[in-house]
Amino acid sequence: MLSLGFAAGLPLLLVLGTLSFRLRGAGIDRTTIGYLSWVGLAYGFKWVWAPLVDRLPLPPLTTWLGRRRGWLLLSQALVVAGLVGMALADPRSGLQPLVWCALLVAFGSATQDIALDAFRIESASTERQAALAAAYQTGYRLAMIWAGAGVLWVVAWAKQDVDGYQNAAWTTAYLVMAASMAVGVLTVLLSREPAPRAFTPARSVGEWLQGALVEPFADFIRRYRWQAALILALIAIYRISDVVMGIMANPFYVDMGFTEGEVATVSKVYGVVMTLVGAFIGGVMAMRLGVMRVLMLGAVLSAASNLLFAWMAGRGHDIMALTLVVSADNLAGGIASAAFIAYLSSLTNINYSATQYALFSSLMLLLPKFIAGFSGAYVDAFGYADFFTSTALLGLPVLLLVWLASRTQAVKPPG
Repeated sequence: MLSLGFAAGLPLLLVLGTLSFRLRGAGIDRTTIGYLSWVGLAYGFKWVWAPLVDRLPLPPLTTWLGRRRGWLLLSQALVVAGLVGMALADPRSGLQPLVWCALLVAFGSATQDIALDAFRIESASTERQAALAAAYQTGYRLAMIWAGAGVLWVVAWAKQDVDGYQNAAWTTAYLVMAASMAVGVLTVLLSREPAPRAFTPARSVGEWLQGALVEPFADFIRRYRWQAALILALIAIYRISDVVMGIMANPFYVDMGFTEGEVATVSKVYGVVMTLVGAFIGGVMAMRLGVMRVLMLGAVLSAASNLLFAWMAGRGHDIMALTLVVSADNLAGGIASAAFIAYLSSLTNINYSATQYALFSSLMLLLPKFIAGFSGAYVDAFGYADFFTSTALLGLPVLLLVWLASRTQAVKPPG
């Protein structure tokens, strides 16, 4: 799970955060960068094809590797192909090729997430899920260091101290990232397929759709009844402050005059280390205090940390301020993520693991990423300080939903 977490975390920044740094450096305006972040909506709609990943075999991959590993290998191949295409594209001569390749990476990455979540849930008992989730998150965050700081370090090295945007340097960096997916590919090939779950063969297309698409959602509604709407609303907006703010973080660093090396060291390495510390603290607190209490703490800290970015907007190029803000923001994000993953896993029925977890993780991203698409236009109209303050205010409804959800009686899924 450590290695597969690395493969899952690698593509995300390359089509969102790191890409926004690249585009801003190439002179692309912030409004366009904001709209291009909608590429990430592929993660928000992955529940649409999750039933296919859950049930559909992929001959000959399924015969060779099994259902979960077959889908994992296919999705990783799509990610590699898309990253190579992004490497060869030049945003200054036209964004369309880059966008299509980024969409391919996002689709492949979202598909990998579906198969990987099912692989994780089916590979161990409920009691061991926390350990698997911790290993997955550690690998995921290590990949984010590599896809964030690693890319910028490679770019800085390839530029050879030449100022300004150098597309050849970004080509080298993205090709290195594509090669790094070999970690996930080798892990899939060497791993053991989870014990296959028995499915009753469908007698018709309608019956197959009923079992693969309708039943996973119906099961969730039956188990939680009226509470389902509250739970889904909480999932839909829990990370809204972080996601909306995050799209403009890298353009903000560029506009504040920070170099690739500075951002790589402070934000993409030290920041991710602080996220890991936060995830560890959040995991320990969740076990001792309960998931819902840590969910509330994470929601408060995630919203409040955005106010520090508003403060930094008035300071300009200040490495100490950047270090302080990144530390607080990533520590808060780590605490919130650890509790949130445990919460999502607790809602999942193992009989529909891929589809239900994809639904939850998709809802987590759908609304925030849609709103984030307008972030560049908001910054152009009102400035960074007002933008960061507004993203903090977006977190207020989350506090109410966490409080309401904590007062409902949890329903333990079967299996």
